[in-house]
Amino acid sequence: MNRREFSKLLLATGTTGVAAQTGLFGDMVAYAQNGEGGLTAIIQPEPPLLVVALNQQIPVGIIGGKLYESLLSYDFDLSPRPQLAKSWTVSEDGLTYTFELVDNAKWHDGTPFTAADVVFSCDVMLKEVHPRARANFDRCESITAEGDHTVVFKLKEPFAPFLLAFETSSAPIMPKHLYEGTDYRNNPANDTPVGTGPFKLAEWVRGSHIRLEANADYYHEGEPGLTEIFYRVVPDGASRSVAMETGEAQLSQFSDIETFDVQRLADMPHLDLTTKGYEFFSPVLWYEPNLRREPFNDVRFRKAMRLLLDPNFIVERIMFGLAQPATGPIASTTKFYDANVTTYEQDVEKANALLDEMGLAKDADGKRITIHHLVVPFGEMWTRLAEYFRQAMSAGGIEVVLDSTDPGGFAETVSNWDYDTTCNMLYQFGDPALGVARSYISSNIRKGVMFTNTQGYENAEVDTLFAEAAVQTSEEARQERYSKAQQILCDELPVLWMTEQKFATLYDNRIADLIVTATGVNANFAKAHYVK
Repeated sequence: MNRREFSKLLLATGTTGVAAQTGLFGDMVAYAQNGEGGLTAIIQPEPPLLVVALNQQIPVGIIGGKLYESLLSYDFDLSPRPQLAKSWTVSEDGLTYTFELVDNAKWHDGTPFTAADVVFSCDVMLKEVHPRARANFDRCESITAEGDHTVVFKLKEPFAPFLLAFETSSAPIMPKHLYEGTDYRNNPANDTPVGTGPFKLAEWVRGSHIRLEANADYYHEGEPGLTEIFYRVVPDGASRSVAMETGEAQLSQFSDIETFDVQRLADMPHLDLTTKGYEFFSPVLWYEPNLRREPFNDVRFRKAMRLLLDPNFIVERIMFGLAQPATGPIASTTKFYDANVTTYEQDVEKANALLDEMGLAKDADGKRITIHHLVVPFGEMWTRLAEYFRQAMSAGGIEVVLDSTDPGGFAETVSNWDYDTTCNMLYQFGDPALGVARSYISSNIRKGVMFTNTQGYENAEVDTLFAEAAVQTSEEARQERYSKAQQILCDELPVLWMTEQKFATLYDNRIADLIVTATGVNANFAKAHYVK
């Protein structure tokens, strides 16, 4: 169905009500606002590109997850499900993983998908461009193809969470015929992504929208259930809420809707709310100091900052209940969480005592020191977190200057360690070995690479504990090491953990089977469809 036909359908059926009359987006583009198979979703901010192998920011993962796939997907309990692999076996010693691949998948350009693409992706390309994948697949002694539809991963030593390494944003399978021997980051194919997913890129109008169309050659018969998806770039938070309220958009996710407005929209008769679909990620939010700089390299200063902060305020007044206080680096929603760690209640008096002990005296205006805080440029929630940080620090005589930038500038500044403090929120990816260790092990201090140990924390004992926990074969042995690591980290505070997030997905209640995996809106939406 083309745009003109969509426009006629909208006017004829009146399915969008106010939206069809008001034209909120105002650009004369007929978005997929109807019950006949099209979906309009909010995306914010606009992704810099759609190739998940090269960028793992939230907007890239959302849209890229419809274009690219990996070997597995995951149920809400994190048990693996087939995707490009139809079956798999694990040897008794835990060292050999054999995947049998689907034999009828094609790349969007018509080229058959084979085991060679998996070997190239996991053993070559991803090791160069994807920090998480590199860490996972460097554990392999070999990755080989046995015929066109069998891939064998042989590990150097057991790695308990290896089956969790094949989520799409963690290990997107890339087309060997387009990338082999090229400059991956400057490959022309990056502008016209070619994956195996149920949707293909049809159009990208920068600053306006990204349109995906159904892949007619998708390897699962009868899928996808949607004809196309418009991802509409809407920078203004109020406009995003209006789009969902009027029905001009049928899906919002993550922080698209400001937390204070979520429940109002959820109460509307045409919308449903779910917080499911984020289990694989279980994000933890923190304030991050740059430990290379004074006074952040002094644990007393970090403890003082933490004592000035109140996670309950953030939960209640910024997240409006869509979070819970975090106690440390591992989320309580995942394995190996330990609550028996040093915790910090807000205590302004103790914070000031620590600052006095450091010799940071107050001047006549009550100011001890001025620091800069880099504001995360992804919406009002982050702005409020920055403003709260500034307010909370002032009780200790710490003046905070807020610095603003765009998404690209934010990533460049943080990854190149050119900041005092900032905020971050990292996924746990189902296991501490996949999503937690990367933020604290010294081997992952990598300048220029986001979502690594950007704060610059180094502790040899923590390195050892994370390394040993990853290769233990018993859950008890893993728990023992992760508990010890949590205790050390909570004493040393390399970052200031605040909340475990509960993101809201709002969607048109005519749509069925939208959120069906633990990766939620990042999944491929192959089964999503309108209920007749």
